[in-house]
Amino acid sequence: MAYDVIIIGGGQAGLALEFSLKQKNIPFVILDENEQTGMSWRKRYDSLRLFTPRSYSQLHGFYLKGDPKGFPDNNEIADYLAAFKIQNELPVHREKVIKLTQNERKQFLVTTPNKMYTAKQVVIATGAFHNPFVPNVQEGTAGFEIHASKYQNPSQIPNGNVLIVGAGNTGVQIAAELSKTHQVTLSQSNPMKHVPQNIAGRSLFWLLETFLIGRAKADSFIGKMLREREPLIGNDYKTVQNNVEIGDRLKEIKDDNAYFNNGISKQVQNVIWTTGYRNDYSWIQIDGILNGHGELLHHFGVTNVAGLYFIGLSWQSRRSSALIYGVSDDANYIAKKIQ
Repeated sequence: MAYDVIIIGGGQAGLALEFSLKQKNIPFVILDENEQTGMSWRKRYDSLRLFTPRSYSQLHGFYLKGDPKGFPDNNEIADYLAAFKIQNELPVHREKVIKLTQNERKQFLVTTPNKMYTAKQVVIATGAFHNPFVPNVQEGTAGFEIHASKYQNPSQIPNGNVLIVGAGNTGVQIAAELSKTHQVTLSQSNPMKHVPQNIAGRSLFWLLETFLIGRAKADSFIGKMLREREPLIGNDYKTVQNNVEIGDRLKEIKDDNAYFNNGISKQVQNVIWTTGYRNDYSWIQIDGILNGHGELLHHFGVTNVAGLYFIGLSWQSRRSSALIYGVSDDANYIAKKIQ
């Protein structure tokens, strides 16, 4: 089956690009492995709330119901994406892509378990996060451990203390929630930096946009500073300060004991790894898209391979690229390149 443009991935990035292409009357098809739109959001932990308010959690300005200054949860976003797809009549084929190659004519070959598609241009919209990452600091395991991608709520964590490894926004949110039911230690690699969601009655993101910080390019001076140390956003930081033991960088876990870089150790019963994700591009069998360290080579989502693009990457073009409100600008940019 031959197409002009194939989009791989039907989350917010893929839908945003679909909308931009449709406005330009560019024919396309989107392939997505999830059984329904928004499913990846529904699989996140129960108490998840975005740190962007509803007014900054919208695609192409389409209204998200509720208080514009309030913060949506994961099911709201899933419902919103499903409604966005239906309202704009955006087609999605429910198929998992397992391989991307090129033939001798430089057409792209997109392989699924049951079909092979050909395309002149391909956009990979699977987002910035792929495989859960757990650092190799263990000799044996704790009594119970999971990655944050499998965490749902406190009821699944057995009795006993909890070590949360990774003090980003996810780690802080989970630590704040579990501090109500468990004794929690949060291991941080660097001292946490925090900014509130509202400042002087204004949304943090209103201020970031007003002063153009949210639109700082990835290769700008401000962009490089922000990429090096992303701050924590939200009120969970105060809960963690008051109710959670803050530990140093984790050195190793051995015989049910956690050892930290500052020489302190403690026995742990449960471990939650909030250590992020690693991109997996092994299914893309095309030369020239990765450097020697396995990192993606691109400029604002445009790769060195003619006709191959990415969208939804963290810091693809600016601070807001991986956020719902920021991906629309990247979608318009990639759509122009495709046109």
